[in-house]
Amino acid sequence: MIELEGVPELVDPVMVAAFEGWNDAGDAASTAVAHLDREWKGEVFAALDAEDYYDFQVNRPTVWLDGGVRKITWPTTRLSVVRVGGEKPRDLVLVRGIEPSMRWRSFCNELLGFAHELGVELVVILGALLGDTPHTRPVPVSGVTSDPDLARTMDLEETKYEGPTGIVGILQEACTHAGVPAVSLWAAVPHYVSQPPNPKATLALLNRLEDLIDMRIPLGELPEDARAWQLGVDQLAAEDSEVAEYVQTLEEARDTAELPEASGEAIAREFERYLRRRDGGGPASPPGSHATESGDPATYLRDGPGGRVRPPKPQRPEATDGAAEDDTSDSSDSSEGDASGASGTKGTSGSSETEDASDAESSGSESSGSSGSGSGSGSSESGSSDSSED
Repeated sequence: MIELEGVPELVDPVMVAAFEGWNDAGDAASTAVAHLDREWKGEVFAALDAEDYYDFQVNRPTVWLDGGVRKITWPTTRLSVVRVGGEKPRDLVLVRGIEPSMRWRSFCNELLGFAHELGVELVVILGALLGDTPHTRPVPVSGVTSDPDLARTMDLEETKYEGPTGIVGILQEACTHAGVPAVSLWAAVPHYVSQPPNPKATLALLNRLEDLIDMRIPLGELPEDARAWQLGVDQLAAEDSEVAEYVQTLEEARDTAELPEASGEAIAREFERYLRRRDGGGPASPPGSHATESGDPATYLRDGPGGRVRPPKPQRPEATDGAAEDDTSDSSDSSEGDASGASGTKGTSGSSETEDASDAESSGSESSGSSGSGSGSGSSESGSSDSSED
């Protein structure tokens, strides 16, 4: 029995969750939930027992000093609540943690227990994957669900994906079987600049979440940080003709695939967002812009001390089926599969989902450890978690 003493009765609560690791390319999803928690001053009311769900050799605890006293922070998943006022008050239950190493069914059941006790009406799970998408274009964000009725009423894609999955996919299915409406939002992160943070992808997730739950989200300095991030990547790409040519190829494929959407619903959505922000007194944020905490452009497009990452040789336009699929992979069917590939190495634009998953499984524990500290690109835990579950 879950007891929630001290938690006030919530108003139309929505649970928003994100997990570091395999489903969090560029730390885009976990950073989005952290932003919500920070902006709305969330109050932590529960934490799952780390002993039950985490392998501490994969996600190591950290030691720190508090007034000369050594303390330990254990990797876990925490829940906080934020009270959002305004004309349409609505509360959020924020779930932020690390993809568990074991007992995924019990993990999901425990989160669903909190959702039931708090009267949660909708669960939104954020994720990020690596894809063949150019950094110069708005970040594709796909909304997917396993519930056909929810797909129709909320204008979402009904997922048909089959293959390896992460905790995002497992939690969504657990919600569906429990009768709790659940949606996953996936942001596509350019595979050739996959190092965290990726503020542009985080901002895209927040914009889509804002549309989904009809709630104005304060963005703070995120739009300015996103523009600074893109400028830094632009400068590095311009220094390498091969990278610049590859980015141009991705741009052409993306523009061709999305040309029919350049008018109609896409423009209408952006105009509605602009009106909401103008009426709310906040600046209109450009689509796809996002924030970063790192102002050092040298951290991008680099692969260790060896130098800049070089992408695969650009394909001819008629042979870019894979790129076109990933760019429109806002699509739900490939979202989870690409999320498994999201964890893979950068510079593998043409690789299949199966190859990415196997690459992710071969990644070592050290990368998983870095994911536990919030610095992973979404690839670190794919091997241990998914292979054991599937």
